[in-house]
Amino acid sequence: MSLCGGSGPAAAPRPRPRAAQMARRPELLCGAAIVLGCAFLVALKVTCRVLLPKVQVLKEDEAREEIQRNHSSCRAKDVTMPAKLPVNFFSTRSPVIDLFRGQLDYAEHLRQDSEIVLYFFYAPWCGQSIAAREEIEHVASRLSDQVLFVAVNCWWNQGKCRKQKHFFYFPVIHLYHRSFGPIEYKGPLSAVYIEKFVRRVMTPLLYISSRSKLLDFLSNYEPGVLGYFEFNASPQPPGYLTFFTSALHSLKKDYLGTIRFGVITDKRVAEEISLVHSGSVYLHRHVNTSLIYPNDIMNFTAENICKWALENREMLIRWLRPHGGKSLLLNNELKKGPALLIFIPYNPLAEIHPLLDEITKVALEYHNCNKSQAAEPDLQHLRDSDSPAFDSSVPDAHMKLSETFSITKYPCCNTVVLPQWHSISRTHNVCELCINQTLGVKPNKVHVPHCNFLEIEAALDSFYLQERTFFQVISNTIECSNFLSFYSPFSYYTACCRTVNRHFLSFISSEKTIFQTPKVAFSSHGKKDNTQHSVPHIEDRNWFIPDLHISGTNITGLSCRTNKTLNLYLLDSNLFWIYAERLGASRSNHLKEFAAIVDLKEEVHYVLDQNQSLVGSALENFIKNFSILYSPLKRHLVDDPPLHFHEQRVITEVTTHTFHDTVFLSEKNVLLLYYAQWCGFCASLNHIFIQLARLLPPDNFTVARIDITRNDLPWEFMTDRLPTILFFPHQRKEQSVKFPEDFSVNLPNLLKFILHHSSLSSSEPCTKECLHKEAVLQQGHISHLEREIQKLRSEISALHQAHNQLEAQLSEARREEHRLQQQKHTLEKQHKTLQLHSEQLQATYDQKNQELLEMAEKLQELADASENLLKENTLLRILVASREGKLQSKDETKESLQSEQILSEDNDVSVSTAIATLDEKRIDNIDTVETEHSSGNRTE
Repeated sequence: MSLCGGSGPAAAPRPRPRAAQMARRPELLCGAAIVLGCAFLVALKVTCRVLLPKVQVLKEDEAREEIQRNHSSCRAKDVTMPAKLPVNFFSTRSPVIDLFRGQLDYAEHLRQDSEIVLYFFYAPWCGQSIAAREEIEHVASRLSDQVLFVAVNCWWNQGKCRKQKHFFYFPVIHLYHRSFGPIEYKGPLSAVYIEKFVRRVMTPLLYISSRSKLLDFLSNYEPGVLGYFEFNASPQPPGYLTFFTSALHSLKKDYLGTIRFGVITDKRVAEEISLVHSGSVYLHRHVNTSLIYPNDIMNFTAENICKWALENREMLIRWLRPHGGKSLLLNNELKKGPALLIFIPYNPLAEIHPLLDEITKVALEYHNCNKSQAAEPDLQHLRDSDSPAFDSSVPDAHMKLSETFSITKYPCCNTVVLPQWHSISRTHNVCELCINQTLGVKPNKVHVPHCNFLEIEAALDSFYLQERTFFQVISNTIECSNFLSFYSPFSYYTACCRTVNRHFLSFISSEKTIFQTPKVAFSSHGKKDNTQHSVPHIEDRNWFIPDLHISGTNITGLSCRTNKTLNLYLLDSNLFWIYAERLGASRSNHLKEFAAIVDLKEEVHYVLDQNQSLVGSALENFIKNFSILYSPLKRHLVDDPPLHFHEQRVITEVTTHTFHDTVFLSEKNVLLLYYAQWCGFCASLNHIFIQLARLLPPDNFTVARIDITRNDLPWEFMTDRLPTILFFPHQRKEQSVKFPEDFSVNLPNLLKFILHHSSLSSSEPCTKECLHKEAVLQQGHISHLEREIQKLRSEISALHQAHNQLEAQLSEARREEHRLQQQKHTLEKQHKTLQLHSEQLQATYDQKNQELLEMAEKLQELADASENLLKENTLLRILVASREGKLQSKDETKESLQSEQILSEDNDVSVSTAIATLDEKRIDNIDTVETEHSSGNRTE
């Protein structure tokens, strides 16, 4: 039994005695838990040291991303930040109502209560709006009692003006006349011009109450439209409102206001211009026939009247007002043909303009082709004041000569100045050439056709090409002849020639001059040309043939008698004087009066002599000299302002003004370079020309250059290729030589070119003294070149030394490069090794990390087991304490029993045996209970 009872439970659960021992000694269990905890902490610390750099890197990346997100959010806030509230653009004391928040609805409300309203749409940041603010205030201070001035900020994004108006430029000026509008003003942003336009809108019709006012209205150079309406029958006759609106339409379509509208209410005044019926509209034209509005063809509407007036108006002279420096207005007008640009100071508000009236008279005479007053019979005195009357008081001898040989003032006659090489010029030098004339019969002004330029040109050709027989009549100084046309057998001409002193042809007078001789004129070889013109040209015969008293002026109808018709333009010199300066106006001219003819096709322009005052006679001579067949005008050369250099320059800078003195009057050999600021290859030659100028002796050679884009030269010295090099030898400047284009521009080639052309002998025979001077000069050149060669040799030796030093430095650099290359290879190998080590460490790190994770799991299990063991240990202690109490009670029982054993010795053995047996059973029961309790705890 003992074997079965002891072996069965003891063999099955072996750990029970160890658990019992740990329960009896709990300090062992606590020590094991502490050791395992320390091992866990050590492993965790090692893991954290390995993971900390990566965590820091991740944290830095996250911090950067956060900063970028914050920066982008801040940038988005800057973009979407609302604009600042606008402030007053005009002063609060200004007569201009400033709607600086763009209240367009309030602006429309204000317009309903006013007859004339001016809207000034602006942007606060716009420089032109800021500049025009003062001009608008000035106009408002003068007209605020009659006109309402309203300024609207059309840039504020929350205002209605910005949402409803879509302007692409600022400022914008709109005018309203009651319900009519808007009338946009596009003229100069000057107070006087704005005020003039506002006054035209205020009074679009001029009231013509008398004959004198009618003459003033019609004498203006601008086209005029007159309407006749009788106000006797009704306060507002039929058609008057339509005519009034047509004047506003004209201002809307043409902001310059070139057409003037007037109204006549007096029947007698209306009859002066053949207006009989009320409601008639009359368009006045100075040269062509005036027109009356065709009511039977076109409907009587404001748009039709305005369109009819604009299509049939007569523009004798136009105002040009370019918008800024990028405007194409001037270029487009110049493309139409030769243009006469007249710059005068102009005040639109002035009552009278004497200079403008004089220019207008010249324009009227220039365009008056029919020379008939039939179109304006009642305005004859106006024509008489504009053009001189025909003087019929001619002496008998002159009349006889005129009747016999038809030398009369007529467009078909022209005065021809003969050149000196012509055969007739040996005896006569001035001829009167007439077309379609009959010998001995005075021509009829009605039946003889008008001449044109082709007829005059044909007459000149026939005059010079055919054989002529001259005979004398009346005077030994005049010879006349009839001859047929060289091109047509149906045309014949009359030529009367006479002798005029040569000095008479070259006179110059401010009032009687016919053509102006420029101060400096270059011949083909650059010498000043003061001789007379070598080509025949037409002159005013009033000066060349004083015996023939011919009235009038040749400018009358000149625009129809030549194919060099001029377009006349006016520019306000107060605003556009910069254009005059570009054309050649003097910057020191305080009067600001200037006239120039620009021929864009021929790429030339002519300037009226600025020493003369800008008067009608000067303009007439200027126009005549341009219009004649052989114009004596000289092309104006644009000159760059002279520069004053304080230091000595190696290369001489040449301008138009200094070209003649530097190149032709200099007693040196001159090498001239043509360049431009935009020419990159020209700039690359500067160092070559500087070296060349230092090599050549300055006493005999001059190296110069000229900016051809800023300095005009005579045509024979212009070039169409840059860079261009010309050489002007001494004493043979007319034999200038161009550097060959197929040669490269370098120092040796330039030296060979200069020495070759400067060493040529002159065409004149040289004396001994000349030879001696030439030898001395050559010797000086040789010595100078030897010195320069010696300098070059020393420079070459210095360059060789520098070359050797550079070679040594290069070899040292190569060695250093080789060493660095080796170090680079070594570092690359070390980098590869470190990369392998890094990969191995990464693998080891991954393995250890996995092991640590497994160990952490085991430690967690151990910690749970330790906690359970501690609980069991506490329970065991309680059980042990209860057992000890029971054992003490048993001991007491034993002591009592021992006393009884003394009495009964026989029963001792059995009693002790029974007690031992009971103890073993109790112990076994306790172990069984503990085992079951522990297994139950684990199961739970």
